[in-house]
Amino acid sequence: MRIALFITCVNDTLFPGTGQAVVRLLERLGHEVVFPPSQTCCGQMHYNTGYRRDAQKLAVRFVETFADYDVVLAPSGSCAAMVRDNYRKLGEPGSRLERASAELGPRVLDLSELLVDVLGVTDVGAYFPHKVTYHPTCHGLRMLGLGDRPTRLLRAVRGLELVELEGAEECCGFGGTFAVKNEAVSAAMGSDKARHVADTGAEVLCAVDNSCLMHIGGTMDRQRSGVRVMHLAEILASTEKEPAL
Repeated sequence: MRIALFITCVNDTLFPGTGQAVVRLLERLGHEVVFPPSQTCCGQMHYNTGYRRDAQKLAVRFVETFADYDVVLAPSGSCAAMVRDNYRKLGEPGSRLERASAELGPRVLDLSELLVDVLGVTDVGAYFPHKVTYHPTCHGLRMLGLGDRPTRLLRAVRGLELVELEGAEECCGFGGTFAVKNEAVSAAMGSDKARHVADTGAEVLCAVDNSCLMHIGGTMDRQRSGVRVMHLAEILASTEKEPAL
């Protein structure tokens, strides 16, 4: 299968290893990954802060960039949700943007959706001999409805011990600009999440959104917990010959 990779701003700028892991994983499974160079931001930040005109321009660019691809992989639950749930709202009823967004939206997938639903695999041949706990991010849980797809993939990884996270479905407190506008509340929520992660005894916290991992990971670093944070793609790309840790 030929898969278009939408890397997202956060991954491109701060977590390039996630994109590299996606490519390694999918090529190992026998698929071609292409990177359309005209891609930019999905516009989520602009949309969430009320800059509708700027978000609309970015939505048009995204739709034009990825219109010809059968599958678009976004290794970020929040960005995938932005395209699928909000793009149609940016176009006037019956507009070209509304129609194009409605047609493209279902083809924009999170990594776990692509693997489980489209490619039909849960065992991707990964090896990761570490104790891991999983945080289901808000967009992945509530907007994309990922359900148990990520944990099914993790349970199939050889050597991995998956442990349950208390209060897993509670928000970590990042929420994009929420963390800026409500700093104290965001920090308190992040601290609660970090405490629950530490209580699991896990070596690694996994999620499908690096923005959430950045927030929780920063809190755990300040607390000197010793817990690593890793995107799902990095764990699934790990093998005995190319270990992630």
